[in-house]
Amino acid sequence: MNPADYEFCCRFLEERSGLSLGENKGYLLEGRLVPIAKANGLADLSALVSAVRRSPNGPLADAMIEAMTTNETLFFRDKTPFEELKATILPPMLEARANTRRLRIWSAAASTGQEAYSLAIMLHDSFPQLADWRLEIVGTDLSQAALERARSGVYSQFEVQRGLPIQTLVKHFQQTPAGWKIQDHLRRGISFQLLNLMKPFQILGVFDIIFCRNVLIYFESPLKRDILERMERQLAPDGCVILGAAETVLGVTDRFERSIGCRAPIYVPKARIAIKSA
Repeated sequence: MNPADYEFCCRFLEERSGLSLGENKGYLLEGRLVPIAKANGLADLSALVSAVRRSPNGPLADAMIEAMTTNETLFFRDKTPFEELKATILPPMLEARANTRRLRIWSAAASTGQEAYSLAIMLHDSFPQLADWRLEIVGTDLSQAALERARSGVYSQFEVQRGLPIQTLVKHFQQTPAGWKIQDHLRRGISFQLLNLMKPFQILGVFDIIFCRNVLIYFESPLKRDILERMERQLAPDGCVILGAAETVLGVTDRFERSIGCRAPIYVPKARIAIKSA
């Protein structure tokens, strides 16, 4: 891959998706983008880059971004955040909402939906009092293909074996010719929307809990700060943001503080901690 094409790809991906490749990732671009070129009748990666240069908002540009987006996910990935939610975060939060009987959760970078459905399973099995609440789980992602799979709620044998105990699988999924399909009692209240975190997302409204795991790690610090601080403005007064196991707000923004006593990277707005302590 020639340097000019590599530089264009790096700049294009960062401007459009926030993905920062850095240096010496030509092998990654070739591995993911050459199949896109071949599938569209183009001779090689240089021909694909030339086509995207000519039409930066066209379908090939979208295909390039989708190909470079990491959609690795599984049910109950990194179990600790779900355990902390169940034991520490949700009990006082639900008590505080006993009158409004409403709970909103955002699964940012939802990929193919396993995180959103894991949340629905945990809430259903651990908090039966939510049966008559207005429960909303909003999953968003940059990849249209991933969202289509999420909306289908159908997963392969391999996918359900990653993180789902057999009892949970049988209880909440139905086996079909296409695969294991999540049952309707969990699908209600869950929606999936196309969203680029680099763009405004105020339209989503206010959330009690925001899952934003294993995505900010790919961004440079200024973009991480911008996204986190915009999320902070859309949190309920006692809300929290949950990051990936390898992610932190330290050195990124001073608007959050780690939730006391939590093993998982769960952060609450620092200003609201000060107000509560006053």
